[in-house]
Amino acid sequence: MLECVPNVSEGRDPVVVAALADACGAALLDRHVDADHHRTVLTLAGPGPRDALRAAEALARAVAEHCDLRTHRGVHPRLGALDVVPFVALDEPTPVAVDAAHAFATWIHRALGVPVFLYDGAAADGCSLPEVRRDAFVRRPPDLGGPAAHPRLGAVAVGARAPMVAVNCWLDSDDVALARRVATVVRARDGGLPGVRALGLALPGRARAQVSMNLVDLERTGVEAACTAVRDAVAAAGGRVERVELVGLLRTVDLERCSAGFRAWAGLDPGCTIESRLAGRDG
Repeated sequence: MLECVPNVSEGRDPVVVAALADACGAALLDRHVDADHHRTVLTLAGPGPRDALRAAEALARAVAEHCDLRTHRGVHPRLGALDVVPFVALDEPTPVAVDAAHAFATWIHRALGVPVFLYDGAAADGCSLPEVRRDAFVRRPPDLGGPAAHPRLGAVAVGARAPMVAVNCWLDSDDVALARRVATVVRARDGGLPGVRALGLALPGRARAQVSMNLVDLERTGVEAACTAVRDAVAAAGGRVERVELVGLLRTVDLERCSAGFRAWAGLDPGCTIESRLAGRDG
């Protein structure tokens, strides 16, 4: 089973979002739309390695038709209109994801003229996505294309990675300074939890702040540990986490690592797993 989780820099125009989702066809398992981030995350999967790859190619053509990075404004960092395209091998050897990432990278560069940065298992040096975002076009040239970004579509980061979980903890206020302090407490690079990448972001459209996390080492830091650490740090500062928001889907094994009490507090149920969506589609 090969999963692909493209992130598109569009989350405000419902007509465009619908067109992007429609382009993915039967491979689409989930879409998560965020207007403040101005971003849509789509989860694609199929029984064969080429199902997710073909859906990602169709999505890329739709992005090229409907999106223009020159007019984009959002709180989430981005390189391009089709910003990130990670391939994830769920029950196959990692080379399956690497092969798919390389095939997609070659295709999008040739078909759409978009420069490509490879990351994680797809990159020769194993560079991470944060490293790509930091160094792109400055200290790191594209792996394909360039030397400059596409004038309308920017660039795309294409990776092959292990399963991860993206999750947001919403504060009960718009205190973005607190969200940023908590992000510093929990993220790995500042001495926090292993495998946690975190940002404190403002959500001006909803008068809230959030701690936005990617959990990239689920064996060491799972969903419950990360969200509980955020909840405790916010509470220690006199605030409250009012909502846990899963971005995309997670594996059943990652949900089962969470206690019943945490699942109830966070609002997580079996319907948010990749396996349940696949079973529902096949049924």
